[in-house]
Amino acid sequence: MSGSDGRIRLTVAQAIVRWLMNQFIEIDGVETRICGGGFGIFGHGNVPCLGEALYPVRDEMPLYRGQNEQAMGFAAAAYAKYHLRRRFMFCTASAGPGTANLVTAAALAHANRLPMLMLCGDTFLTRLPDPVLQQLEHFGDPTLGVNDAFRAVSRYWDRITHPAQVLQSLPAALATMLDPADCGPAFLGLPQDVQGWAWDYPEAFFARRVHRIRRQTPDEADLAEAAALLRAARRPVIVAGGGVQYSGAVAELTAFAEAHGIPVVETIAGRANLLATHPLNAGPIGVTGSDSANAIAGAADVVLAVGTRLQDFTTGSWTVFAPGARLIGLNAARHDAAKHLSLPVVGDARLGLVALDRALGGHRAPAEWTARAAAERRAWDDYVAANTAPGNRPNSYAQAIGTVNALCHPRDRIVTAAGGLPAEITANWRTLGIGTVDVEFGFSCMGYEIAGGWGARIAQSEQEPDRDTIVFVGDGSYLLMNSDIYSSVLTGKKLIVLVLDNGGFAVINKLQNNTGQDSFNNLIADCPTVADPFPVDFEAHARAMGALAETVANPAELAAAFRRAQAADRTTVIVMQVDPYEGWTTRGHAWWEIGTAEVSQSARVRDSRAGVESGRAAQRQGV
Repeated sequence: MSGSDGRIRLTVAQAIVRWLMNQFIEIDGVETRICGGGFGIFGHGNVPCLGEALYPVRDEMPLYRGQNEQAMGFAAAAYAKYHLRRRFMFCTASAGPGTANLVTAAALAHANRLPMLMLCGDTFLTRLPDPVLQQLEHFGDPTLGVNDAFRAVSRYWDRITHPAQVLQSLPAALATMLDPADCGPAFLGLPQDVQGWAWDYPEAFFARRVHRIRRQTPDEADLAEAAALLRAARRPVIVAGGGVQYSGAVAELTAFAEAHGIPVVETIAGRANLLATHPLNAGPIGVTGSDSANAIAGAADVVLAVGTRLQDFTTGSWTVFAPGARLIGLNAARHDAAKHLSLPVVGDARLGLVALDRALGGHRAPAEWTARAAAERRAWDDYVAANTAPGNRPNSYAQAIGTVNALCHPRDRIVTAAGGLPAEITANWRTLGIGTVDVEFGFSCMGYEIAGGWGARIAQSEQEPDRDTIVFVGDGSYLLMNSDIYSSVLTGKKLIVLVLDNGGFAVINKLQNNTGQDSFNNLIADCPTVADPFPVDFEAHARAMGALAETVANPAELAAAFRRAQAADRTTVIVMQVDPYEGWTTRGHAWWEIGTAEVSQSARVRDSRAGVESGRAAQRQGV
């Protein structure tokens, strides 16, 4: 209740909720609440106090009941990615195993630089009832518990031990989540007793506040040096990462490339920076990339890396770029901008590209270089067209991708994650709409697909309710985490889920074979502990969770089923078997450093080891 002295008495949980309700962000001139709501599973560690605080605002700040805490975190990450890190969801979990289940999702958000707020139950601060249910006891350190595990996977971590700490901790957590350089998950441990403690908070703390994302202008000297490198380049290339979209710099990237005739290659996170038909789009780069992008990157003498953290799948474990190529890192994060002896241009991608454009004036890359990149892309497009086309051959991921690509709307959102599909979609998907592809490969986390699709659909329904969210998932990831099919039906957030069943973890089986080993423990048929291999009835399983579902035999039947799914009023699951051995995309792969056995009785394993060692000869020796 409010007092005449400008203070209001609230519990810690009530103060957190009240403050979140009054934080807004300006997006394209429109003020929107930053927190779009939350995902929650209640238990004794969060329902008595945080649940009590959330109930009165349930219509304004929706709380989606998850089926698994890890999946809730995936959904929150996908929501933030859809909104380009300008909005986030919170996740609340009970003390003990509920909170522990969020660790993987927090790591995913951390790796992908995505904002997510975790409000998690903790043990009693007073310790009077210790040891309590679900408490881990560390005999030499009573302050240490499960929630300390989140220190490694959070950008901001705090444990609230007094109601007044909220005044400092909440703004600090939000500042981290909105920071272009430090963006990532924020964790607040809420002891069960402290959640319900009351304090007289200053009412001014809860005043409506409008935030804006900070844009840092790069240093003039760094810009001048970068412009000089680009002017001297005979074969420049731009590597466009996910940071281009988070900066809202797609138009500036396109204009910069067009003005100076510089080919653009895309990272996995940067897929859908340019349309597939753009003449300067040289394709996806790296281990799961394209012959066109890797050829151009390998020949480049100057590489302008914009908004990318240059992970190994982008750089081919640092073999994609020529040893003598100069790198320029335009990035909001100093750590990413300076990788591998790059010239760091620390700042906002949009402002940096505009400033570099000014500094370059009318300079253009040699016409023959630009033409070479276009020719390489045309050759790659021909390969993709043949690779994705239905034919007299076994069903493949690529055929399923091509079928959906031909039928979906340009603004439909594509979601997939670890397994074979990130490589297949990165290589074969032809971008129809800017920012429409979500391939989670920062943490390479199986199980993200359906949960992430649900979170993306929640976000999409806020802005593009007439468009579809399309999830590609393998049978292995489906079995790992599928319960948000039920969530999507319960909440009316329609998904189209394509389950491509290859009988196990087929892409890892392929890696196992490619490193000289026999198939073992990846395909269900090759598990020695399996008594009687049999296929899962994914159609029946999906129907049991309320979805429409059907099984198809080939790409032609898939096309018809996909049209039915587009017209359906709820989540539809389409199942198609694909061959675990045939039909993989065989071109476009850069070298990737993978650990191999130095000593083996198998000649094939020894030969594989020798191949890995010879590939390392092209590896850049930067830091």
